[in-house]
Amino acid sequence: MSDRSVRISRAHWDALLAELADAQRQRHLVTYRALVERLQLPAPAMQTLTAALEHLAALDARAERPLRSALVISQGASRLPRPGFFECVARLGRFVGAADGTAAASWHAGEVARVFEYDYTSLH
Repeated sequence: MSDRSVRISRAHWDALLAELADAQRQRHLVTYRALVERLQLPAPAMQTLTAALEHLAALDARAERPLRSALVISQGASRLPRPGFFECVARLGRFVGAADGTAAASWHAGEVARVFEYDYTSLH
């Protein structure tokens, strides 16, 4: 669970998975900032969260599951994940297009719907 020099503790990883499971159950999205605050990640908190979400996306993609990291969005008006998320999922072969256009918004809406419908409970 590391992205070069950024690491997340097992406790924080488990808490992240629990937060995403809760968001999925309640069928809502959560902001990066809310996650950083709830998880009380140490500095550099946003980089740690981003690395963890990218790691989770890779795990989900490898297992051919919907990407749980799609539930995490920016606070801005777009209500979309940050452009880095779309770059990550493009590297994983899940998305093709501009990170800030209608293709991204459409793909994201579909992926969120798939996450809401998927049963991740067998993973734990």
